[in-house]
Amino acid sequence: MAVVAVWLCDRDGSMFEDRKIAEEHDKYLELAANITQLIEDNIPGIDEQHSEAIGLLLAQRRELLAKACKGKPDELLQPFTYEKPATLNSKTGAATDKDN
Repeated sequence: MAVVAVWLCDRDGSMFEDRKIAEEHDKYLELAANITQLIEDNIPGIDEQHSEAIGLLLAQRRELLAKACKGKPDELLQPFTYEKPATLNSKTGAATDKDN
């Protein structure tokens, strides 16, 4: 039996074989959480589910958002598909709704 190193993202329980991918996923979730908090702190009465969805959307499109802030606002309107990194959870069928 072989020993396999696994990185666990404590924010959502996702497990990764690759440390770099795990760290990128954690940074993405941290950014989404901070955007969500910013929205909730500045938009009175916003629903938590909506603010979280907006936070995830902006975190997924962070590179396009950065380009838009640097003078290319049309970048935000380009077609975009977020490709979630493969996790060990999804390979083993143990994925949960925490796997966003």
